[in-house]
Amino acid sequence: MAFCSACGGQIPDGATVCPACNRPVAPAAGKTQAAGGELTDNVAGMLAYITIIPAIIFLLMEPYNRNRFIRFHSFQSLFLWVASFVAWIALVFISKVLGVIPLLGHLLAFLLWMALVFGLIIIWIILLIKASQGLMYQLPVIGDLAEQQANA
Repeated sequence: MAFCSACGGQIPDGATVCPACNRPVAPAAGKTQAAGGELTDNVAGMLAYITIIPAIIFLLMEPYNRNRFIRFHSFQSLFLWVASFVAWIALVFISKVLGVIPLLGHLLAFLLWMALVFGLIIIWIILLIKASQGLMYQLPVIGDLAEQQANA
């Protein structure tokens, strides 16, 4: 799904004009050519997910902070890191409570930790692939927040 760079409206595949603002559609975000040593949009979108630092840099540096695609992926990356940290803290407390139960509690805590780790790895890989394809893939809740921030 493509978005208009001028108004942010959704653009159907193959359309040459944005249905919301009637402006000509620019090439897809992943296909934008880099000028003068700049990263292409899809590469910058992917780098935003690698660690928290590129996401912050892209939100602070010109011309990346003017690009809606890069801002979206940077904000989604930041929100994913925050959500992961909150889940980690919650799981620490849950593990302490489950630790009271001999054997079964420890096993259950271990399974919860593995579910968190593998779930985050799978989400991370999906986001990297979608960003490399030039798509603005939205996670539930986090993606909506990221889109709101990218449009602001």
